[in-house]
Amino acid sequence: MKLYRSSLVLGLLLLLSGCGTYFNQPLAPTEARIGETTAKSYYLKNLPLPKEPIVVGVYNFKDQTGQYKSVENASTFSTAVPQGATTMLIKALEDSKWFTPIERENLSNLLNERNIIRSTRQEYTGDQSGQPNLPPLLYAGILLEGGIISYDTNIITGGYGARYFGTGGSTQYRQDRITIYLRAVSTSNGKILKTVYVSKTILSQALDASLFKYVKFQRLLEVETGITKNEPIQLAIQNAIENAVESLIIEGIQDNLWSTNEGSAVNDSIVSLYNQRKLEEESTLLYNRKQASHVLKNSIGIYGGSPVLNADFSKKSLGAGGGIKYSRFLSPKIDIGLKGDYFYFTGGQNFYKEYMSGNIQLGYTILPFDDLTPYIYGGIGGIFDLRSPDPSLTEDTSGLNLQYGLSLKYNINPRLSLFVNAENNHTTSDAIDDVVNGKRDDFYYNFSIGLEWRFGKNMNKRN
Repeated sequence: MKLYRSSLVLGLLLLLSGCGTYFNQPLAPTEARIGETTAKSYYLKNLPLPKEPIVVGVYNFKDQTGQYKSVENASTFSTAVPQGATTMLIKALEDSKWFTPIERENLSNLLNERNIIRSTRQEYTGDQSGQPNLPPLLYAGILLEGGIISYDTNIITGGYGARYFGTGGSTQYRQDRITIYLRAVSTSNGKILKTVYVSKTILSQALDASLFKYVKFQRLLEVETGITKNEPIQLAIQNAIENAVESLIIEGIQDNLWSTNEGSAVNDSIVSLYNQRKLEEESTLLYNRKQASHVLKNSIGIYGGSPVLNADFSKKSLGAGGGIKYSRFLSPKIDIGLKGDYFYFTGGQNFYKEYMSGNIQLGYTILPFDDLTPYIYGGIGGIFDLRSPDPSLTEDTSGLNLQYGLSLKYNINPRLSLFVNAENNHTTSDAIDDVVNGKRDDFYYNFSIGLEWRFGKNMNKRN
């Protein structure tokens, strides 16, 4: 019973610590409030002021996806994304303080109201010679065009869970993705001055924990708790639009379309920080896969490991050892290397024996530009007994060695990687353990962990 209680408590703790929304569940209606801001709102509102605000017009920043909400076993006419993107864009332009937005989305309403003012004055005053004229409308030097061009659902889904004797929990997640384009167009000549492209993922999560157990005869305990959280799509679009406006401002500064009020020093500073962020984001692929722009041509790896001899002993145990490997990369994915190892085997009652091995290997890096990548390799060489051979043995205690293995590499930076290996080594000798028995030659496994240092010429993705 203590095990079940502990499992339930642990499951609840994981559930509660995983989602702060759990502590703020709605229990009653709430009053209207000022709209939420996004993580990008702060940066947009705190940009350096412009030398002069730019008058811009936005006719229609619309949903171009044409998608409707998907509903199982039913039809719906509700759109998948909000239709008020123009209003969100105008709010972002105001918050940045870099633009003076003018009304263009409902221009006909504005012109109609001005005509009503003129006709009312004429009807009730007769002579308008003494009346001031309506001031002229502002005209835009730049038009902002574009829209929401993609809304992809279920680009990644998954989850995990565990249950033991009626006690357990699970979590599920789903990720959608929205993409917008924003371009600035000169009204004097129609030239497209700048185009920016921003994407934003939308996360949905569900967590639950439950207990279903007979605690005693005819006494059933059933406990359930859980929560589902969906990121509001309106906030996701707002975040993407604010990011696009910030990018448009800074890339315009970089192209000398406009400038901050502080001058070139501040211009260079914010452009430099933006380009660093842009380089990092452009090297990150879909599903948040970060990639390097290049890899280096040579590497040296050092490692320590534990071999396990699989021979004629019924009792097997871990030995110890280490080695060094030099690799030359023929392409970002394929390399050829030389590897040397020193290690000792243990096993049986008191078996202990030292060996060295040397191999030439061919390796294949599956994802060479990713931070985390599998690596497979194979090679051939020799294994050498460091002790004087026993004259009573009918076979040599040294022999050829055929090895193959799998690694998992984590690139800490372009020059340094951490890796773990698991490999299998087949030998041509049955006397590695000083016992000749049966027809099968001895072999061993080797598990290791180490560091790899890269150097030399850059190899980009086209090599």
